[in-house]
Amino acid sequence: MKLEGKVAIVTGAGRGIGFGCAKRMAMEGAKVVVAEDDEELGSAAENALRDKGADVRFVGCDVGDPQAIADMISETLESFGAIDICVNNAGISRRNHFFEVSEEEFDTIMRVNLKGVFLVTQAVAREMVRSGTQGSIINMGSIVGTLSVPQQPVYCVSKQGVVGTTKVFALALADKGVRVNAIGPGTIHTEMSEKVHQHTDEWRRQVMSRTPLGRLGEPDDVARVAVFLASDDSAYITGQTIYVDGGRLPLNHAIADVAP
Repeated sequence: MKLEGKVAIVTGAGRGIGFGCAKRMAMEGAKVVVAEDDEELGSAAENALRDKGADVRFVGCDVGDPQAIADMISETLESFGAIDICVNNAGISRRNHFFEVSEEEFDTIMRVNLKGVFLVTQAVAREMVRSGTQGSIINMGSIVGTLSVPQQPVYCVSKQGVVGTTKVFALALADKGVRVNAIGPGTIHTEMSEKVHQHTDEWRRQVMSRTPLGRLGEPDDVARVAVFLASDDSAYITGQTIYVDGGRLPLNHAIADVAP
């Protein structure tokens, strides 16, 4: 198993890609902290993973709150004694016209998607450096970290920020032995995707027309890349974003009113 004896924190792990990453890392031998601000989702994820034999603990955490992050780290160390891996997955998205975006909406999305990544990375990296851990931090970006979708202006800004800050983090922590990379999912079949985009037949037609591999991604497609970035298999990789998008990024083909 690639992550035997490692301890991983996964934020936003109550469902979707976050749960997929927590599950796959547990399957690869890691002890996993399910960090989730929704207690019901977090407890359900903990129970589901424990039923599969995982060594897991749910810890409530609002990634935009420094004290909540500090508490999450303390609880992780109390439960498992170390932090080797952190997946910054927590994120939110809304569809809205650029002119209709309020300051409140902007602040809400950026607080989770970008500020949260910064604060969690900073806190986790401090602990890794303090303990001398050669750790791996993985930020969940998006295909819109490179492309743009006008119907989700703030989400795009936040994910483009994640790609940029991943590079900054990687350089700032390279001499400490802490690697920082990102994953850029394309269209992944998750609850959030269904809520934001309402998977109609027309939506699926549009998505398939711009996805060379001809299917939606699944959370485990992303999780397998997260395991790679968390493991020694990627020991000489830092500051990179790996796009798990079914071939969308290389395709020079645009459709009006499509979603990521």
